Amino acid sequence: MARVDVLMPQMGESIAEGTLSKWLKKLGDEVKRDEPLFEISTDKVDAEIPAPSAGVLAEIKVQEGQTVPVQTLVAVIETDKGATAPAAAAAAPAAPAPAKPEPAKAAASAPAPARPAPAPPAPSRPLPPSPAPAGKSGDGTETAEERLRRKSTPLVRKIAAEHQVDIAGIPGSGFAGRVTKNDILGYIERGVPAASPVSRLPSAPTGPIAHPAVDAWPGDRVEPWSKIRKITADHMIMSRRVSAHVTSFFEIDYTRIAELRKGHKASYAERGVNLTYLAFIAKACAVNLRKHPIVNAAVTTDATIYRADVNIGIAVALDWGLIVPVIKHADELSLQGLARAINDLGERARSKKLSPDEIQRGTFTITNPGVFGPYAGIPIINQPQVAILGVGAIEKRPKVLTLPDGSDTIAIRTMGMLTMSYDHRVVDGADADHYLADVKAMLQDFPEQEL
Repeated sequence: MARVDVLMPQMGESIAEGTLSKWLKKLGDEVKRDEPLFEISTDKVDAEIPAPSAGVLAEIKVQEGQTVPVQTLVAVIETDKGATAPAAAAAAPAAPAPAKPEPAKAAASAPAPARPAPAPPAPSRPLPPSPAPAGKSGDGTETAEERLRRKSTPLVRKIAAEHQVDIAGIPGSGFAGRVTKNDILGYIERGVPAASPVSRLPSAPTGPIAHPAVDAWPGDRVEPWSKIRKITADHMIMSRRVSAHVTSFFEIDYTRIAELRKGHKASYAERGVNLTYLAFIAKACAVNLRKHPIVNAAVTTDATIYRADVNIGIAVALDWGLIVPVIKHADELSLQGLARAINDLGERARSKKLSPDEIQRGTFTITNPGVFGPYAGIPIINQPQVAILGVGAIEKRPKVLTLPDGSDTIAIRTMGMLTMSYDHRVVDGADADHYLADVKAMLQDFPEQEL
């Protein structure tokens, strides 16, 4: 009788736990090797996990909604179908108590004991005491928010151990409030949080983001947030707190782009690529980010990081939330390469096939709500970036044109709005508008050689 253990996978170096959000197979179901078995949610990505072997799902150890550390035994697959019946009969509907592991397996799965932290070097001036960790529940146990903050990168945890600093007491500037290397080094060196100038102001909240409670009325349906929805909500509130948001609006005449799409869409389709307006917009953005590096930057404490790479994130709306896969080195790709990448990442985002690396290290973001019909919108900056472009609906509208003889006429043109929100701490209005003006010029007179 062969048993195959199914473990909670580690979906990235800094990810320490995952939530089993949905079982795609039931107890006793036959499964094929690499067939999707269950879905997980982490603080970075939702993903479908394939079966490691063909057989029958004989035991389910982790129930839907449970959050467990990586490498936790999630299920057992039996390659002998006859062995499934007893296991199925023994299974309880509630989450079972963890089985006592065999000694050999326990030794393999147990985390290595932490080495005693060395005595910290004597600082030039005493560090202030770490603030009391926020986010404890009434009985003193860790909340999900506190656990998320504590699960930072191995480097940050190493620095914290060496200096005997409690990570939970440091306001983080990273994704979902995580403590970054800059945060902890700033705390150690200066005794203050390094998250941002805003976080040092007395009026700025530094603890976990609290969402006010609202009573449900009779007949209402209450749906708990998924992990990706909770992280998105926290991230958006944090971004509005941190960045000084300003937005510029530019009207674009897409008539030339419409003509180019009409002439080349069929040939692109033959190569398996859907040539969309978004591909042209991404190309114009990528090319001009090299000319305007401040728009491709990030803010760290009281300094600006000018990114060497141009990595464009494309926001994808999902039924269960929002995710931003990233096209790496977008300025080095042709129009066809960008169109192919946009199609591929969008499809894999919707089918939960993205890896954590594919939604990280973005330097600029494009969101395209125009596909749903809005004239324009004001997007929120995707931290720690300094700008995000919103694409409005592209449609035929009347436009006043000046003819060569100087007279004016009204013509039907393909028009749309581009809006860009930017961080006014480092991006001045002139910088943002010069960038958008160059994007507009390229879109309205798109060079044939770029096709």
